[in-house]
Amino acid sequence: MTSSEELHKRRGAAVARGVGSTISSYVDHAGGGTITDVEGRQWIDFAAGIAVANVGNSARRVVEAVKAQVERFTHTCFMVAPYESYVAVCEQLNAITPGDFEKRSALFNSGAEAVENAVKIARHATGRPAVVVFDHAYHGRTNLTMALTAKNMPYKHRFGPFAGEIYRVPMSYPLRDGGLSGAEAAARAIEMVEKQVGAENVAALLIEPIQGEGGFVVPAAGFLPALREWATAAGVVFVADEIQTGFCRTGQWFACEHEEVVPDLITLAKGIAGGLPLAAVTGRAELMDAVHVGGLGGTYGGNPIACAAALASIETMRELELTCAAQRIETVMAARLRTIAERDPRIAEVRGRGAMLAVELVQPGTLVPDPAATAAISAACHAAGLLTLTCGTYGNVLRFLPPLVISDDELARGLDILDAAFG
Repeated sequence: MTSSEELHKRRGAAVARGVGSTISSYVDHAGGGTITDVEGRQWIDFAAGIAVANVGNSARRVVEAVKAQVERFTHTCFMVAPYESYVAVCEQLNAITPGDFEKRSALFNSGAEAVENAVKIARHATGRPAVVVFDHAYHGRTNLTMALTAKNMPYKHRFGPFAGEIYRVPMSYPLRDGGLSGAEAAARAIEMVEKQVGAENVAALLIEPIQGEGGFVVPAAGFLPALREWATAAGVVFVADEIQTGFCRTGQWFACEHEEVVPDLITLAKGIAGGLPLAAVTGRAELMDAVHVGGLGGTYGGNPIACAAALASIETMRELELTCAAQRIETVMAARLRTIAERDPRIAEVRGRGAMLAVELVQPGTLVPDPAATAAISAACHAAGLLTLTCGTYGNVLRFLPPLVISDDELARGLDILDAAFG
């Protein structure tokens, strides 16, 4: 079998340098809460492919559904010759997303593509140009979604100019907000929009209910409901980017449900299809249907293999009660993280919901970010057999996204490694 070292050499000669990887070992197989490389070395997985493998990397129902679909047909393009599984996925999404109103869905390939289409739909339906986003936001790597994303390096650096009519306002970031309540933080953002943009010009307010790449920032209670209330009054489309938070990840099917916030449009991807590329926009029928025929679509959007995987994934989530699994993971993991924080003054905060948790590292006694310590601890985890990720505007957040099917033993072993990495 080809070694990781040999594969890394081949990669250097074949793969563009701009495509990075967290570890240098190459995967042979994965499942449950572990990943095994080509040399047989195993990692406990606290990344889940960046919140994609919620049902695991080789869930039985997903594997069986994909095999069956491949044998029938791999592609016709839904816009040319449609098929039932696309319709069935849309029916499922309309049923499980928040809101008891009539909904429609459209399927795409990636989270960025879903976000772009949500913006298109909001602009078309309202006739307005402006889109409001937030500090620390991450929405993708295409030209429009880079404009929506806050962080320069590595996502935006020297890739401009970017799309216009994008306006950024402050996020509720409890650790760094100086004690602002959720309502106060929302009022600050709304005042900025009304003074600098004008509510009558805003097509959409786009927000991650819990920020992902921005640092797993959980806004203060009341922030999201206040924004939702304002958007309704102003005729602004409220778009929840649930690409990383969706599909049971936070202990609810969708993170906005924690505060009973019902978005007009919701963007979905990552955990939707057990690792196959699929994304969606789901929302109010009158908004989704405002777009003319042919205005939405794409050659691969709602590919039949990905649709089969999505239906099997959703069935698996129900069968295994993965919202409850995420809550159990939070109970175990958050308690352990707080124990580590009690002895390590570099940890300024433990935060997150469900199986989407993080610690923010700072120089002790301050709020000065410590990205060097964050990188060193993550590297120590990798060396000891635990796959972790970093994130945050300041590069000082360790984030944890275990598969929701991780076993109690795998979770405990991973936490032991993390504990040792902090020293």
